[in-house]
Amino acid sequence: MSRAQQSPEGKAFLPLAIAILTVSDSRTPETDKSGDKVAELASHAGHQIAARQIIADDAETLRTQMRDWIADPAIDVIIATGGTGITGRDVTPEALAPLISKPIPGFGELFRMLSFQEIGTSTIQSRAEAAICDGTIVFLLPGSTGGVRLGMEAIIIPQLDIRHGPCNLSELLPRIRYEH
Repeated sequence: MSRAQQSPEGKAFLPLAIAILTVSDSRTPETDKSGDKVAELASHAGHQIAARQIIADDAETLRTQMRDWIADPAIDVIIATGGTGITGRDVTPEALAPLISKPIPGFGELFRMLSFQEIGTSTIQSRAEAAICDGTIVFLLPGSTGGVRLGMEAIIIPQLDIRHGPCNLSELLPRIRYEH
């Protein structure tokens, strides 16, 4: 899709700059299937991949990378995959917590509801969440490719499409940024 492509309501698609963060002690660029899935789905939707990193499960290192991307005016959205489980090494939500300006609890609630339809009660182990961090939208997804696919296709891609109605995060981004 191009920026000039119009929706039925007359809104033109607006590509966003997305940073992808894979949180893993074991993945490499060659084995990062979840990060690849985020990049594939975001690019296919018409968005631009502005940055991509793989970082080990270390809260301070993750927080530093997220803080740098949040401060970068060229990045609109951060999508992290991994580190949202319940083991001791799963620290992505903890790394993000001090950076949150405004949580978006509906994302995690909806993600787990949809996930329940696919994996049943195992969905309680997911701490997927979303937030606004100083004008940047941040999503935390599980490390599984199935979880990434679900979150991206069912929630994130529609919410990052300015043509999606009745409302979406993309159209709110200028106001969110102005407030910060």
